[in-house]
Amino acid sequence: SEFERHSRLGMVDDEAFYNSVEHLRSVGAKYVTLKTGAYRPADLARALKFSSEAKIDLLTIDGAGGGTGMSPWRMMNEWGIPTVELECLTYQMCERLKAKGAYIPPIAVGGGLSLEDHMFKVLALGAPYIKAALFGRAIMTAAMVGKTHGRLVAEKMELEGEEPSEGYLKLFAVGAELKERFGGDFAKLTPGAMGMYSYIDRMKQGLQQLMAGARKFGLQYIDRDDLVALT
Repeated sequence: SEFERHSRLGMVDDEAFYNSVEHLRSVGAKYVTLKTGAYRPADLARALKFSSEAKIDLLTIDGAGGGTGMSPWRMMNEWGIPTVELECLTYQMCERLKAKGAYIPPIAVGGGLSLEDHMFKVLALGAPYIKAALFGRAIMTAAMVGKTHGRLVAEKMELEGEEPSEGYLKLFAVGAELKERFGGDFAKLTPGAMGMYSYIDRMKQGLQQLMAGARKFGLQYIDRDDLVALT
């Protein structure tokens, strides 16, 4: 009864890209960024070269072991470039740009990242070119789990005639910290927000522990020599 068509857009040519960047800047855009996916190596090279020539402010590269959830089954299983391989290609291409003295934009890498060791490895593998690790679904999942468990706690506290916020103090490890920080406004915080905050706090502490073990006390000092097998 219906048809769906999913396709990957062709890579833009250089002149069109430069004109688009110039137009955005001319109408007041303070930062111009480009997000790419798990493209073939030739298109990754184009994205890096165009971004270098246009001197954009951030290039995002998003790896994928397969297609997206909207893809045909064969594509989901077999298409794409895994994040670690895509980042290795990015590093090699950045080295070639560096050898030519070309501008290399700040680069962010994502694709299936969820834990602090993922963040550490992304920054180490692509150092010094990778400036950020991207987390999307993992952070949203933390918020959804916080919301779900918060609702269960709120129902229990209501039966006991107490405020839900009192239950959140026990549910979330960061509850006491947030109560001290926000005081009377603590009761206004949603459990979804606290779930997200607690997840990011855990990531921060985990990354600090890995960095301390590597004796690197600033993100800019993490490099490829810090890569190890943790398991």
